Amino acid sequence: MIYIYNDYGGTHTTSLAAAYHLKQLPQSEQKLTTEEILNVNYFNKLTHADFGKLIFHGIDEDGNPVYSIGRKRHKLVVPALQEMILLLQERFHFNERIVFSNTSPTVPLAMTLGGFFSRGIHINFIGVPLLVKGAKQCCGNIFRLVEHTKEIGETLLDEKVIILDNKMFK
Repeated sequence: MIYIYNDYGGTHTTSLAAAYHLKQLPQSEQKLTTEEILNVNYFNKLTHADFGKLIFHGIDEDGNPVYSIGRKRHKLVVPALQEMILLLQERFHFNERIVFSNTSPTVPLAMTLGGFFSRGIHINFIGVPLLVKGAKQCCGNIFRLVEHTKEIGETLLDEKVIILDNKMFK
């Protein structure tokens, strides 16, 4: 199975989700520290050139690769990837299941503004504190989203491609 966390930028909530998934962060809903947030791989480090690229984060305890992707406003990226995967599975008997999990519903306003200031217009002294504040606000939701994603991935065994919109985590 392959897990792919996705959202607008692919560098904040997706990086946190991948870190939770890979057990690089405390496995609870407790608030993260500033240091824990800023030490997450790829957190606030990706650029415009990274949009649309699958970013490999690691292999989980069950041997499943974990990726993220920033899709910008292109909500058709995930459905297009789904169609490509289904084509490859059918044509080349590629049997790996793929789980796409949207982290966008977890994003609070502070993180949106922080991403704009930090990644969008490169004003880090405003953006980074907002990103940290936003990450602290949403880390419990991201932890629950990851647990939900893994649970769905382990239970929907007949599905070749699973797309989770995760709107219940708003």
